[in-house]
Amino acid sequence: MRFGVLGPLSVWTAQGRLVRVPEVKVRILLAHLLISNGRVVPADQLIDDMWGSGLPANPNGALQTRISQLRRVLDDAEPGGRSVVASRAPGYVLQIGPEDVDTGRFQALVAQARAASDPQARASLLADALALWRGPALVDFRDEEFARPEIVRLDEQRLTAIEEQAEARLELGEHTLLADELSELVSRHPLRERLRAAQLRALYGAGRQSEALDSYRRVREELADELGVDPSPALSSLYEAILRQDPQLAAPQSEPPVSTVQGNLPAVLTSLIGRDDAVDEVKKLLDSDRLVTLTGPGGIGKTSLAIEAAHHVRGSFPDGVWLVELAGIAQQSGLGAPAGQAGPAGPTEPVPGLAAVAELVAATLNVHDESIATVQRPADDPQAVVGRLVAVLKTKQMLIVLDNCEHVADAVAALTTSLLRAAPGLRIMVTSQRSLNVAGERLWAVPPLTLPDGSGGLPALQTSSAVQLFVARAAAAAPGFTLDDSNAGVVEHICRRLDGLPLALELAATRVRALGVHELAARLEDRFRLLGTGQPRAQAQHRTL
Repeated sequence: MRFGVLGPLSVWTAQGRLVRVPEVKVRILLAHLLISNGRVVPADQLIDDMWGSGLPANPNGALQTRISQLRRVLDDAEPGGRSVVASRAPGYVLQIGPEDVDTGRFQALVAQARAASDPQARASLLADALALWRGPALVDFRDEEFARPEIVRLDEQRLTAIEEQAEARLELGEHTLLADELSELVSRHPLRERLRAAQLRALYGAGRQSEALDSYRRVREELADELGVDPSPALSSLYEAILRQDPQLAAPQSEPPVSTVQGNLPAVLTSLIGRDDAVDEVKKLLDSDRLVTLTGPGGIGKTSLAIEAAHHVRGSFPDGVWLVELAGIAQQSGLGAPAGQAGPAGPTEPVPGLAAVAELVAATLNVHDESIATVQRPADDPQAVVGRLVAVLKTKQMLIVLDNCEHVADAVAALTTSLLRAAPGLRIMVTSQRSLNVAGERLWAVPPLTLPDGSGGLPALQTSSAVQLFVARAAAAAPGFTLDDSNAGVVEHICRRLDGLPLALELAATRVRALGVHELAARLEDRFRLLGTGQPRAQAQHRTL
């Protein structure tokens, strides 16, 4: 079980399911125990923070009731979860490790970054650490006295990590990007000299010297007005170096990096919302299994998840990560879904579509050979293509992603079996609406996005990944759209009616600009026609939605 306070208070099961923690006092209790970082919290302190001067008639009994409620919530979520809340004199403690809380993972990643000598590694680790933040720390409890010191501490750690990441990125020559990114942060934290120094260096390295000098003059005035002090010697020295155009301040002019990772993964056009835990799970499966099949109905997000996970692991495959899209074969060849579920045909039996699938894989991997190029009728001699692939891939360390395989599942099963037997360094990830039914296959059903927990209110609604996706895509389609009290109930209704299916939510969000969310919700009775318009180029792949 995992816990989060870097944003709204959240609890997830080991499988990534969001756990609803009802009742305000129980949430305060859990938050207090979490921010105590493994220390015992005295019962008197918990009572004081939960009720203040408005004590119930039996404070100890009321605390015991809330403890029992919390244990029941955790035990319902995962068997044995109640043991997490332990009673120890003079109070209570959560028996969890630092890695079970997002603050612990954040601090561990920051520590790893500080120990790394390579600026690229530091920047990457700090980016992973900052990605754990889902909003302001303990946002549900920012008005509670017990939470304020921890909020201040965590906010300071976040800003320090941002400053350290900016410095690492400056070493990598990312001056132009940083010059724009740091402007808002500097305006919100005008007296942080380390942050200001990073902005000055970024502006100067991006060729914006006059803006860098103006920024220094502003911070000098602000420090004098607010604190009655001058800028630090380090910041003053940086200003003087900018004035004399010190060559050491220039952005490094390094040669374009030569990629050591091959492949053809498409660039990600939109962020993958609500799938962090799913990506982590798929990465773990790829570590332990050589054939991983992501299953689920049309629109569940198998392809997006596979591509995102492949991007995360591509550094582990020196010979590349390659995406082979098989939907076109299914449509062009008219193979249809294979009959039965008995798995691939034997080695002496013809497998419909095997040569077509193998040829597409070969073409994607740039495996060219005269024997392949001269095949006029693939179905006549599929083993010629398979044999060439086996010969080329047997020494490779590579990940192949076979996408949309349900229409040619038997052919894919036969091909993957041949390739994996011959190439020990090869791993294959498949997306399909059904399994391949072959030895060594690891199935993982892609879950829908999490729906609102029904507790009501904007903070609770915003923890739903289905709501997060819909709102993000609606805002992209209709600039100015935001989730507020006037539309919260309608947005929740839309997400529930569309079952948390990412593709359905994205298609619905594109209609917000034309219809608005209220009219959109009303027209969902005719959802097939409503969602089936507006993206004609994608219709062939979305028919099963």
